[in-house]
Amino acid sequence: MGKTALTAYRYRWLMLCAFMLITGINQALWITFAPVTSEAMKFYSTTDLAIGLLSLCFMAIYILIFLPSAWLIDTWGIRRSVSLGAILTAVFALTRGIFASSFTLVIISQVGIAIGQPLVLGATTKLAGRWFPADERATATGLGTLSIYLGVLLSLIVTPILTAGYGMKGMLLVSGVAGVVAALFFILVARESPPTPVGRPEDEVRSLMFDGLRSMIRKREFIFLLVIFFVGLGMFNGITTWIEEIVGPRGFSTSQAGLAGGLMLIGGIVGAVALPLVSDSLRRRKPFIIVALVGLMPGLLGVTFATSYWLLLASSFVFGFFLLSAGPIGFQYGAEMTLPAPEGTSNTLLIVMGQISGIVFIFLMDALKAPGGSMTASLLGLLGLAVVGLLLAFFLKESPIHAATVAKASQTAK
Repeated sequence: MGKTALTAYRYRWLMLCAFMLITGINQALWITFAPVTSEAMKFYSTTDLAIGLLSLCFMAIYILIFLPSAWLIDTWGIRRSVSLGAILTAVFALTRGIFASSFTLVIISQVGIAIGQPLVLGATTKLAGRWFPADERATATGLGTLSIYLGVLLSLIVTPILTAGYGMKGMLLVSGVAGVVAALFFILVARESPPTPVGRPEDEVRSLMFDGLRSMIRKREFIFLLVIFFVGLGMFNGITTWIEEIVGPRGFSTSQAGLAGGLMLIGGIVGAVALPLVSDSLRRRKPFIIVALVGLMPGLLGVTFATSYWLLLASSFVFGFFLLSAGPIGFQYGAEMTLPAPEGTSNTLLIVMGQISGIVFIFLMDALKAPGGSMTASLLGLLGLAVVGLLLAFFLKESPIHAATVAKASQTAK
């Protein structure tokens, strides 16, 4: 019997673009108040901690609802679950703008957007697995993850400009309209699956969510990957949150700290495109996880000790490039290692580890700050955790897609 030819449909790129747009906007809404904290404090007559909670609530809510969100993604599928997340994003982004003068209603709106977040972010690897062939999945996951970084970067750049031009209420209204446009685009474009599967029939079988969850936590590789994500995402959340306090004691200004943080994201954007492409080309995951963990260390040392501005900027870019490029490769590795467990469950579990560690690291870094304001001790502690993550990465097995590639090549040679 002849084998059925597998078709990769061009519509997959439109699906990915629509997904990237709603993901980017959701993340821009999350970080809205970070670059305009002082203006928001004056507008709402409140403290910096209260403004900070508008962003921190996203991490807390993700932790509280990640299991129901993963279940919805794996049970409802991409179209219905992400559409629900998009609707929540749009509705509450709009109410946040309409009722911008009420801090209470802004908090409620932030919670509404935060509830939609895991329904969007948790679907990245499921979309890649449903619409993209095996040799494009890390690339698709990389581009999906890239939209997270682009959304944050867009908000950091555009939010202060909109606030200066239109005030707090105008800025929130504009971002609300952007949320509505992104949600409508996704709902109009979204399809659950292509006309025919893009992978082998045996790769399309998925277990039930809770069966998959039980099988995941029994896999040594996935437990190690959870620890690596706990360290990596928590490190990124902690350092980007406190970047001004980290470099300030060495004489760097607020604007210099902001540029260093921006370069971390730009490095991550470049890395999230470049390394997954190479990973897909070679059909290897483990070496790239190791390379990312090794590569971020000199960047982290530079962020910790650099006293010259050019070295701080170079270190920030290197740190972001290697740390954030590991994310999409790790997401795809987790999905491949845990098959037939649903991709939405593995994706969501990995993200929630970063949400937990983000909260822990942010508060610990503040608590362990030296009397003079230095965070060197915390950063060296993070470097030690990165070494632990690297040691665990050496014990990971290579992804099954590499074994399949080797087997196919040997059959062809015969």
